[in-house]
Amino acid sequence: MVGTRSTPGTTPTDGSIKARAYDPSRDHILGNPNAPVKVIEYADLECAFCKNFHLTMHQVMDYYGDGGQVAWVYRHFPLASIHSKAPKEAEAAECAAAQGGDAAFFAYIDKIYEITPSENNLDLAQLPAVAGQLGLNVDTFNKCLNDGTYSAKITASFNEAIVAGGQGTPYVLVMANDVLVPGGNLSGSQPYDSMRAIIDAVLKGLPASN
Repeated sequence: MVGTRSTPGTTPTDGSIKARAYDPSRDHILGNPNAPVKVIEYADLECAFCKNFHLTMHQVMDYYGDGGQVAWVYRHFPLASIHSKAPKEAEAAECAAAQGGDAAFFAYIDKIYEITPSENNLDLAQLPAVAGQLGLNVDTFNKCLNDGTYSAKITASFNEAIVAGGQGTPYVLVMANDVLVPGGNLSGSQPYDSMRAIIDAVLKGLPASN
């Protein structure tokens, strides 16, 4: 069974899935922003299943990224009811991005997943330390974090995940040319081979480029 960390009472009442396409003004992306296939992940930095899937997605991008056909969009879905530290960790990643863009964002979450024991066990004193290790201005980072600069964005992202059908983490949407593919909403830490199979099927169905 695919692992997922669930939060109760979050199913959309009408059963609909409202998948938002990639928006460069709001999202963080690894890979080609114009890639026809985008894997959109809603995740919680204290979720052990997300930690595993993060490694899987790096494998996916190692395989597909150079060809520019697949990109990875990461969105926040902190389950604060079980991981009280996750929202602040998500804010910290946004504070990193404010200084260094998408590259700093992904480098920051890479490091958080690397050092956290998961399940709400990261020492939050590590957040500015990680910023420093990545060469960010720690004073600027701390002000951003202490001011709650991105708290509203994190809350909005959580709510968006619920509307999109998320009931736990990780929750993944596979989109082709900004449209959710049939069966493309995936719950849980999908294995690498499964992700390859899904992506290959989507790529095969795309119109041939001129």
